Amino acid sequence: MIIDQLKSSPSGNFFLLAGPCVIEGEEMALEIAEKAVAITQRLGIPYVFKGSYRKANRSRIDSFTGIGDEKALKILHKVRDTFGVPVVTDIHTAEEAAMAAEYVDVLQIPAFLCRQTDLLVAAARTGRMVNIKKGQFLSPEAMQFAVQKVSDAGNADVAITERGTTFGYQDLIVDYRGIPTMREFAPVIVDITHSLQQPNQSAGVTGGRPDLIETVARAAIAAGADGLFIETHQNPAVAKSDGANMLRLDLLEGLLERLSVLKQAVNQIDNIK
Repeated sequence: MIIDQLKSSPSGNFFLLAGPCVIEGEEMALEIAEKAVAITQRLGIPYVFKGSYRKANRSRIDSFTGIGDEKALKILHKVRDTFGVPVVTDIHTAEEAAMAAEYVDVLQIPAFLCRQTDLLVAAARTGRMVNIKKGQFLSPEAMQFAVQKVSDAGNADVAITERGTTFGYQDLIVDYRGIPTMREFAPVIVDITHSLQQPNQSAGVTGGRPDLIETVARAAIAAGADGLFIETHQNPAVAKSDGANMLRLDLLEGLLERLSVLKQAVNQIDNIK
């Protein structure tokens, strides 16, 4: 199973899902993947390239949604073939599961759709790993039932991703108490950049706090997260989706270096217990 491979790093490091919010083109995707692969290989971080082939959940009807499903999926497949790393993308309907599974290794269930039984079962039946994002409206305990839908469909290759809980109308907060709770059901990934979104802004464009990326990531590692999810882009200011909360690509290496040191310290502490 992919999740077992990600968790079994000889270095004892966390694993990483990282890439752009949405595939904007082949050149940008390959550049991000090349950089991330070089960094993670050096640091002993198991790596999965992330990219959405289409963005279905947008605030405004004129927001960018993608370059075309097949074109974007083929780019994801090229990343996998070029760099030899697994690839993850979102799906939004049960009908998309089989289509996307032909190109990627991990199917991701968006947070707002994590209770959709048909979607979870369809993803599970492809045999691909399923990464379920916790709904901003759900308790950590409730995620056991999402995981059960996947496992009951015959697929044990599953993970849960924490991505913040709705806090008022236009903010999110991560409850780190949920990490050990959800780890009872499946390995837990913390989506650092989406947790720092400030959704539902009056302009119809999501805001964010990228200045807090390292703060949230450090806390996630300290609280026992198995993996991290980070969206990154060469120039977030011109990104076509989620630019307000993405990490600038040239900052990725330093961040992962520091987090790897922290993970080593956490491992040492765990060995004292």
